[in-house]
Amino acid sequence: MSGFLVYVARRFVQFVLVAFTGVTLAFLIVHLSPVNPVDQTVSLMTTFGATDPASVAMLRSALSELYGVNGSLAHQYIAFWSRVATGDFGPSLSAFPTPVLTVILRAIPWTIGLLTLSTLFAWTFGNVLGALAGYYRDSRLLKLAGIVVTAVQPMPTYICGLTLIILFGYTWPIFPISGGTQMNLSPGLTWSFVGSVVTHGALPALTLVLVSLGAWFNSMRSLVSNVVTEDHVVYAELAGVPSRTIFASYVARNAMLPQITGLALSLGHVFSGAVIVEFLFAYPGMGQLLIAGINAGDYSLVLGVTTISIIAVGFATFLIDIAYPLIDPRVKLG
Repeated sequence: MSGFLVYVARRFVQFVLVAFTGVTLAFLIVHLSPVNPVDQTVSLMTTFGATDPASVAMLRSALSELYGVNGSLAHQYIAFWSRVATGDFGPSLSAFPTPVLTVILRAIPWTIGLLTLSTLFAWTFGNVLGALAGYYRDSRLLKLAGIVVTAVQPMPTYICGLTLIILFGYTWPIFPISGGTQMNLSPGLTWSFVGSVVTHGALPALTLVLVSLGAWFNSMRSLVSNVVTEDHVVYAELAGVPSRTIFASYVARNAMLPQITGLALSLGHVFSGAVIVEFLFAYPGMGQLLIAGINAGDYSLVLGVTTISIIAVGFATFLIDIAYPLIDPRVKLG
């Protein structure tokens, strides 16, 4: 048990370093950009009439404190980390004076639901299909499935999404092509609301599944193709062990272990794809919020979304890392 605790501690230190580095880079990129949130807000508030210079100066001072841009870059950096610790990213310019954290908390459930379901489905279905294709190599149906998913794999996310919009939004209008739910529908655990969420999320989720399915399929098929030639599998076949048992207990189980590591490494890529998908389908998640914040020059919102996204993806990777030794006893914990 002590060895496992040491392993967890090491992985936690890695998570802290990754999160610290990523958030620091996000801070520097945003702060070194030409966008000044104080100037943006002052311009917005003084657009429709002249304002007393003394009042403008007081407004600038108050906004500088509110946005955390007082003092040198080093002073702002220290103040920023104190705000991160309390979840205070200041007000959102595009939704002024609503706090950034409030805006983000409205979008997080949509992104978590979309990413969790699409990632797990693509990972599970791709691995199962790839394992079957690698073991039953003479199956024409599995060969055809491999051709289809491999052809879709290099397709850019936005092309795949636009294709689904044309097919299922216009040619055969089966699913809604924008939004997270039907307008004027009260949230709640009702059939109408849940059904609306499912139908509105079908095309965004399908887009993410299709563009990532081929990678899981091909990698799993390659792993299984190598495992089936190992001695213990050949011996089991010669001993007359049923093919289903060999596939489930000797082949797929051993080939699955590297895929768990791949799942952790793919989380960042999946989130970047979700940003495009959410914008394409006007899905009310973190990706849509990020792009809207960039277009509006919403300094605090962009910094808040990127910070929380980096920490969330890093923490999810950390959880997968510490679960790996529980699945594979061959991992050295010391």
